[in-house]
Amino acid sequence: MAYRVERFGSATREDFRRLHSDVNGAGWCRCVAWWVPTWDRWGERSAQENAALREELCEADEYDGLLAYGGGDPVGWCQLGPRDRLEKLVRQFELEPEPGTWAVSCFLVAPSLRGRGVASALLEAAIGAARAEGADMLEGYPRTAADDAGELWTGPERLFVRAGFTHFRDVPPRRIYRLGLA
Repeated sequence: MAYRVERFGSATREDFRRLHSDVNGAGWCRCVAWWVPTWDRWGERSAQENAALREELCEADEYDGLLAYGGGDPVGWCQLGPRDRLEKLVRQFELEPEPGTWAVSCFLVAPSLRGRGVASALLEAAIGAARAEGADMLEGYPRTAADDAGELWTGPERLFVRAGFTHFRDVPPRRIYRLGLA
């Protein structure tokens, strides 16, 4: 199946909500994990708190990702944007500020379509979007040993390798992969 990928924006907010729902096992996070200051008490947050933070981000014009469509329905998501705006991510991976570096930091694929190329289509589009928006470098943060799909929210390692990313550094339990865009 061919997937169409679009930049997340005000016109696609409802599609984001449809994808990030209990039906897809994603009604709790709403892709705000990297936006909260720390992991402390992360698991105690409610779905409503996370949904409210996502709405705040949208109201602040922070449309931080791409949506994939299959047959007209939203079937996948990846978070994408300038890396340094995600302060928790920068701290966790002990990264120096790099204004030209972008991050693809989260993936969600509808369970019925996992393993069918949605994440690859999203990453390919993320590479193109980051390049078109002036990024010099794109990073990904796959987990080194993920035994279940719930731990693949930053993308599987093989996804980045197949797309030409190279291993940069280990920060257990994750690895940093980079792709030069300049």
